[in-house]
Amino acid sequence: MARQDMSDKKKRKNCSLCADKVESIDFKDAAKLKRYLTEAGKIIPRRITGNCAKHQRMIATAVKRAREASIINYVFD
Repeated sequence: MARQDMSDKKKRKNCSLCADKVESIDFKDAAKLKRYLTEAGKIIPRRITGNCAKHQRMIATAVKRAREASIINYVFD
């Protein structure tokens, strides 16, 4: 029974930014940031994207800066 419970858990996704050895995320790169946004314009959580905590914080900061600089919209239609 315990063996079956362990196999039911989903495997943790690896951070794609760590794999690429990304040091910083540029808020002016709208195409890369839109990958981490839903159709409504919300930031996708790290449990879905598989990012580590460090890179998720960097993405959130970059998205917020890009919104403030009106590079990306707050809400998509």
